[in-house]
Amino acid sequence: MSGAVPPGLFVVAAAVVAGGLGAQAGAGARWLLARMRRGARVRAPVCEVAVGVLWALVGGAWAAGVVPGGWVPALLGLGWLAAAAGVVDLRHRRLPDALTLPALPVALVLLAPLGPGPVVRGAIGAVAAVAVHAAVHLVVPRAMGAGDVKLAGSLGAVLTASSWSAPVLALVLAALLTGAGAVAGMVRGRVGRGGAVPHGPSMLVACSVVATAAAVGAGTG
Repeated sequence: MSGAVPPGLFVVAAAVVAGGLGAQAGAGARWLLARMRRGARVRAPVCEVAVGVLWALVGGAWAAGVVPGGWVPALLGLGWLAAAAGVVDLRHRRLPDALTLPALPVALVLLAPLGPGPVVRGAIGAVAAVAVHAAVHLVVPRAMGAGDVKLAGSLGAVLTASSWSAPVLALVLAALLTGAGAVAGMVRGRVGRGGAVPHGPSMLVACSVVATAAAVGAGTG
């Protein structure tokens, strides 16, 4: 009788463990948000569930060999940031500096397992992403806030670490998601004609989708 763990059981176990750790990280995010000067009070278990599910997916994908281990830290960090920053932007139409500013150096650290090449690309991509978003903010302030510009640095780093084209794909997808959100808000009467909708959540979702697709491509390619 073999003592090896069946592959399916290993995947499930990894997802459960990662999900449990994610729930704890989500609780930490909720605790942190409640104590930030410009954070938000979020009811349990919003952050716990969001981060737990995202981390469970990453853990299961890694165990299944779909996502390379080098990408796991960056994807976990991205999931945490998406839940923490996204909920504040949705509730209060702002992105706290306490989240967006430290996110860039943390992102570069989390990209380190991928090697020096992706880290260097990430640093270059971060500068480029901030420059592009800052230009849009200056030209159309209602379309993009200063918080979005600061958030673009860390997201640009993660995206460019995967490929030079990834930030462009994420930029287009984020614009489409924000546009769809604006249309849905107008249909439901929650957004007036010409009214603004938060762009940060769309940026976070787009980055997560594109970065995860790139990681999966690296794992299965």
